[in-house]
Amino acid sequence: MIKNTHNSPSLFSNLSDMLNQSPPLYQLADKIAWEKFETAFQPLYCQDNGRPGKPIRLMCGLLILKHLRNLSDESLVEQWSENAYYQYFCGMQEFTPSAPCASSELVHFRKRIGEEGIELIFQESIRVNNEDDGDHHHDTAFIDSTVQKKNVTYPTDAKLHKKIVKKVLGIVKKLGLPLRQSYTFVLKDIYRDQRFRNHPRNRKKALRADRRLRTIAGRLVRELKRNLKENHDYDKLLGLFETILSQKRNSRKKVYSIHEPEVQCISKGKEHKKYEFGNKVSIIRSVTGIILGAMSFRNEYDGHTIESSLEQVERLTGRKIKVLTGDRGYRGKKEINGTKIMIPDIPKKSDSRYQKQKKHKLFCKRAGIESTIGHLKSDYRFGRNFYKGVVGDTVNVLLAAATYNFRRAMKTLWYMIQKICKILWLNNISQKWAF
Repeated sequence: MIKNTHNSPSLFSNLSDMLNQSPPLYQLADKIAWEKFETAFQPLYCQDNGRPGKPIRLMCGLLILKHLRNLSDESLVEQWSENAYYQYFCGMQEFTPSAPCASSELVHFRKRIGEEGIELIFQESIRVNNEDDGDHHHDTAFIDSTVQKKNVTYPTDAKLHKKIVKKVLGIVKKLGLPLRQSYTFVLKDIYRDQRFRNHPRNRKKALRADRRLRTIAGRLVRELKRNLKENHDYDKLLGLFETILSQKRNSRKKVYSIHEPEVQCISKGKEHKKYEFGNKVSIIRSVTGIILGAMSFRNEYDGHTIESSLEQVERLTGRKIKVLTGDRGYRGKKEINGTKIMIPDIPKKSDSRYQKQKKHKLFCKRAGIESTIGHLKSDYRFGRNFYKGVVGDTVNVLLAAATYNFRRAMKTLWYMIQKICKILWLNNISQKWAF
């Protein structure tokens, strides 16, 4: 079941009357078409059975606020009960000092609406910004790719083997299985020998401890596999353990994390970050600064991501990009489905001076997408992805892009309010001088 948002005004204390209507968050709450979310997500709930769920506007508003204010689920639920503007944004008519929901309900709601539901929120963020832009502003756009880092530690073989030993011993204790040796005291000495490996005197000792730890991990996995027998609940996990133990330095499709086995090792040629562990993301930004497309990939070549990204933009906006500008990483194709792909190159001899300057300015404008990606990472929870799995990668990208667009709409609303206040102030001054 689902609760409906109460739109009837209160007789005693209404938030719309109590709050100042100038802040951008208040203005944005009235600009978003919340009915679109309620219509789309209503079929996902049972209509006549089960405990009533939270209102859809409340849950959608919480998802937007989480990335807009860069908060965790727990911090958001705590701050919501203290902030009247958060409550008005989520559709509340009266101030409520209690928590809106348990923090885990946000996880269940994200899983319920899935990638399509998050994409609908992203589409609404584009529509809110398009009201003030012309149709021709989306003819030219810029594309760039970046790495969305997963919430995993820097992977080494020693760390992974240590986690395997810990997980195997946990399963043995949980199921009460027999174990010939737990290696409790042996492992303490091994962990001690693995420390300070960068010192020349400790290097050989640390490498010897690594080999011994790998041998112990293999013994424990094989013994656990024998004792489980017909228990198929742990087949996938045991297969993952065996893959980690068998992989070498130059192995392909290596596993870098036990709890996130889909993580990719990506090298973007950065001097300060030789390798990043996560997934690749493609961002398309219009000339006016609106993010029109945000797609999650694994580790594809940049040029192979253009077609899927353009399809997403056309599906969400209903418009086709005429000119798409990227860096030299997108070499390979000059045109895709009627969209011209431009990358920096040696000027043609046939180009006039005006054409050369025009291309140069366009490529200079393309550099603005770098700062957009930087803001996404530092301000909108795009720098480190805490959501689980491949679906979590897509959800985090779309929510970060959507809240970036919402913040842009809030800035536009704020400038409009300031302009109106300035005009009113000047009119008052002129009327006083007239008397």
